[in-house]
Amino acid sequence: MTVELAAVAGQSTSDINRAQSPLAIRGMTVSYGQKPAVFSVDMTVEPGKMTAIIGPNGAGKSTLLKAALGILKPLAGTTTVYGKSVSEQRHRIAYVPQRASVDWDFPTRVIDVVLMGLYPQLGLLGRVRPMHRAKANDCLIRVGMQDFATRQIGQLSGGQQQRVFLARALAQDADLYLLDEPFAGVDAATEKAIIGVLKSLRDAGKTVVAVHHDLSTVAEYFDNVFLINTRRVAEGPVASTFVTQTLQDAYGGRLAGAQMEALRLAPLDASTS
Repeated sequence: MTVELAAVAGQSTSDINRAQSPLAIRGMTVSYGQKPAVFSVDMTVEPGKMTAIIGPNGAGKSTLLKAALGILKPLAGTTTVYGKSVSEQRHRIAYVPQRASVDWDFPTRVIDVVLMGLYPQLGLLGRVRPMHRAKANDCLIRVGMQDFATRQIGQLSGGQQQRVFLARALAQDADLYLLDEPFAGVDAATEKAIIGVLKSLRDAGKTVVAVHHDLSTVAEYFDNVFLINTRRVAEGPVASTFVTQTLQDAYGGRLAGAQMEALRLAPLDASTS
């Protein structure tokens, strides 16, 4: 496959009508000081799929997600969610931040963290009713954390904390789930539990987008992939886009031959023949 053909294959999701896309980003540019972290990036997420955002360290993966949500202010660019502005569609979005960005010393219980996902449903008085607690408990059951409901969040392990934040996202009953490095620093059991929940969301027609760093699990976990290295490199189905050429385009010399072999992808000379 030539570089040109790889690029075409990676553009298949861009053909989706922007109004139909759960997340459509156009011309996103974000800068830290004089250096752009993300430059003129377009991204079109396919509905009902799990999409991984991948790229080398410092490629702008998390920055792109935060700018799309308005957490970071971009220099340029627009984001639409199902064809409307993020502010109009906020109720359809659930966001799970990087665990390292959260203040875990804040004195709150696990059940209260999950209930935060129900705030839009609680009304002006914010009164928590038995039905809300029942729903929060159901979400904890889905992530295997029901026995920790009254535990202080800071007393949990990293993997347990990540499960609780996923439960909070589940409580929102969103259509679009955005996760920033959901598997970073978690144990194998937690990773298995999280991916099981995310796949169940996908199977229910929800859309999942996750910043992901472990290339060895991309093909197993995700349907689509978006490669970025400050600029957009490629996007599309894993089968046609998560290939040697596009990975080399994104990572350059940072991917050693042993890493490529571990991914069981065709060698570069075969992919370009």
